[in-house]
Amino acid sequence: MPFSKTARRLLPLITASTVVLVFQAAAAQAQLVPLSTGIAHTPNVDLAYEIYGAPSPATTVIAVNGGPGLSHIYMLQNDVWQRLARNRQVVFYDQRGLGKSTRVAPHAPQTIDAQVADLEAVRAHLHLAQVDLVGDSYGGLLSMAYAAAHPEHIHKLVLSDSAAPNLSIMKRNLDSVFPDVIASEQQETARLTDPQQRADAGLRAHFRMIFYSQELCTRYLAGVSDLGLNPAVGEAVSKSIMALDLTPALPNFRFPTLVINGRFDMNVTPLVAWNIAHAIPGAQLVYFEKSGHLPSYEEPDRYVSVVDTFLRNDAPPPSPPDLNPAPLSHQRGSSNPSTTHPHQPSQPTAPALPTSKLFEESNGKPERTRQNRN
Repeated sequence: MPFSKTARRLLPLITASTVVLVFQAAAAQAQLVPLSTGIAHTPNVDLAYEIYGAPSPATTVIAVNGGPGLSHIYMLQNDVWQRLARNRQVVFYDQRGLGKSTRVAPHAPQTIDAQVADLEAVRAHLHLAQVDLVGDSYGGLLSMAYAAAHPEHIHKLVLSDSAAPNLSIMKRNLDSVFPDVIASEQQETARLTDPQQRADAGLRAHFRMIFYSQELCTRYLAGVSDLGLNPAVGEAVSKSIMALDLTPALPNFRFPTLVINGRFDMNVTPLVAWNIAHAIPGAQLVYFEKSGHLPSYEEPDRYVSVVDTFLRNDAPPPSPPDLNPAPLSHQRGSSNPSTTHPHQPSQPTAPALPTSKLFEESNGKPERTRQNRN
């Protein structure tokens, strides 16, 4: 096995969502002081949240972190969110059983449905009629699930290196590109007897494979000592999402959507973002050409610009799809997907594919995800 059993369940979707800027990771994190903190109480869990930025007429952002099994701390390793919070309030929260959300009732479920309910509880607690939802990695999958269940509360949706809506057919290239890192991780974890230490070692090995720049990878890992990994939570949630298929819900999304992906993300390949963007009516697609799985860290200036521009833009939401839509080949976007653009009906780029088949197309035969690698 390339990773320990626990690590294999946790690592593929972690992001984990530059620092060539001004601050090193630890210094940038130190400057992130929330305006307020609080607890959203539910019968099953107390959900801890933090609010950044001053009150504003702009729609509030709720940032949904990846994992599963991580706190949101990995997203706060530079000043990207501090900058995005200048024009709006940004809310981070810890998913149940993670970070500061550790008061969980005995036998409370660890499922995607429970996590959707938790996100809804945070929104309702803050009395937000609508939110801009930014989902990172696994958080993108959770955001899609929430948007499918509660579309009335979504103003705009951002999916940043998001997991596919159907994990069983998601393509990854880590094994092919990083056999040396995987072999080294095997040797390291074989010497460890403590399960938490093994999981942490596997996680850090995973992070070494998801960056475009090894210099930035080294800086990132040096700046964070604890990513809040809880292997048991990650394993439980991973089991619950393996059979999930949100593909049929995507064409029904009626809110502006931005899909972001690092061009060199070997964990969630650009094809995943391409397929998501072409399944959601009017979605915009942006590739970051010098990033892996964390464009918010590797290209922070552009990330802030792209996300801020999208959130500021008051373009009308996409129209409902025709009851007899044209083949998807006539809904493709611009031939330059590295820039922000909506899909244009007049520029076909590929043979037509039914929506249900979009996520089965991945370099020949679809590769089933490792059942225990979420």
